[in-house]
Amino acid sequence: MKWNDLKTKFKPGQGLVIGIPYLWLLVLFLIPFFIVLKISVAEQAIAIPPYTPLYTVDEDFGRVNVALSYMNYADIFDNFWSSLWLELNPFTEEKGSNLYVRIYLSSIMTALTTTLICLLVGYPVAYAIARSGEKWRNVLLLAIMLPFWTSLLLRVYAWMGLLGQNGIINNMLLQAGIISQPLDMFYNAFSLNLVMVYTYLPFMILPLYTQLLKMDLRLLEASADLGAGPIKSFLTITLPLSKSGIIAGSMLVFIPAVGEFVIPELVGGPENLMIGKVLWQAFFAQNNWPLASALAVIMVLLLVVPIALFHHYETRQLEGVGRG
Repeated sequence: MKWNDLKTKFKPGQGLVIGIPYLWLLVLFLIPFFIVLKISVAEQAIAIPPYTPLYTVDEDFGRVNVALSYMNYADIFDNFWSSLWLELNPFTEEKGSNLYVRIYLSSIMTALTTTLICLLVGYPVAYAIARSGEKWRNVLLLAIMLPFWTSLLLRVYAWMGLLGQNGIINNMLLQAGIISQPLDMFYNAFSLNLVMVYTYLPFMILPLYTQLLKMDLRLLEASADLGAGPIKSFLTITLPLSKSGIIAGSMLVFIPAVGEFVIPELVGGPENLMIGKVLWQAFFAQNNWPLASALAVIMVLLLVVPIALFHHYETRQLEGVGRG
């Protein structure tokens, strides 16, 4: 292709618009990821920074000595399949010897639970907002966004005051005579899932609302004219047309929930250990940067899979619209 044809096809303005997201990806993801990847193949050392260099220069022989260590990954994947089978097998109470398998599974299951509950709660809310009058729509959206105006730490501490044994909820129930002793609602799986859902629910509602708002309501009228009831119309029209919003909202909830650190640390309890807490302990308590980096690399690779699937789905959807 000639230079003039290239200049005609790719205008400077288009190149700038396309280049900014790639520059953002390079600076804020790829470069930090490769730095973490580099640390993950080093070894722990008593030094600053606390890991061995990947290469040394031998001036006497005029050569470069490369030292890569895969022991961190070997430790993580030690007895991986047997531990995974024991953790997933519902017919045995025996636990696997690999702690990291248990932590990854715990993080993924907590994120999946949070995503599912957010979807079940957020879909009716998004549907109600999308079908409300225009004068109420912005007010309802503002109510959804209000929690973001307050620090996450303050909101989590507020839940600690609500759910504790001497908290507001228990005191109200005791005074009303509904319960005789305080309920155990804090520092366990219940409080973890509750606060996670509360925190990430807006990330599910907003994509669903955007998708439902764009839906052509004449399709529902046509469905009713053809004799379909509300449930059948929802299952055959509304739900399929909101699939993109469901996938986008699920990704926005699941991906940050897997690596959440603050909420499990403050309200989760010792039995609900997640990968964010383990990374913090490896970096700061154990000062083992290579192991923490290896754990982070594996977590990133686990998250890349759903992102790639979502991107593939979106690409196919756009190609289908283009052909149509």
